[in-house]
Amino acid sequence: MIDSLISAAKVGDIDLLYKLIQMQPYVLEHTDFMPFVDTPLHVAAAAGHASFATEIMRLKPSSVWKLNQCGLSPMHLALQNKHYRMVCRFVNINKDLVRVKGREGLTPLHIATQTGRTDLVAKFLSACPGSIEDVTVRSETALHIAVKYDQFKALEVLVGWLQRNCQRLAEDREKRVLNWQDEVGNTALHLSVLKGFPQS
Repeated sequence: MIDSLISAAKVGDIDLLYKLIQMQPYVLEHTDFMPFVDTPLHVAAAAGHASFATEIMRLKPSSVWKLNQCGLSPMHLALQNKHYRMVCRFVNINKDLVRVKGREGLTPLHIATQTGRTDLVAKFLSACPGSIEDVTVRSETALHIAVKYDQFKALEVLVGWLQRNCQRLAEDREKRVLNWQDEVGNTALHLSVLKGFPQS
């Protein structure tokens, strides 16, 4: 039955999904007992079947947090496969998905920063402001990631967002994020100086 569910996810067939549910009402529950595998939501997200993925998220909300054998959530897979509309839909459904930690503690904000998707960086920060404080297993913030991967535009978006929003919220957040040290003691500013990023 799980194989049929995966087949439905691969092609985005919602009708088949419901036929399978009619045949075995608890078919989606079986995915809870399968740690670190591609669930139907992972498969649909990787393939870009937004409607099917949305339906699965509605029926089985907990599936959005599961990591597959590569340490990736459905949101990570949608990002990795450049299904950006689906990524935006995921965030519209559940803004906290911006904070789901995948392999090495990378969140969707870290990945959008790493790949220079400033539109997504801005959307993620707007939807989930607390995500600016999330760190990887190397204790790197999104600012560290921007510098590490030479994403100057993403760094500008992150710092600009901090400056604008910390005036309205709390200056502590700005100081905390800007002064955050990675596992070897470097702040994003230290790294940008070492890499020769222009200072503004």
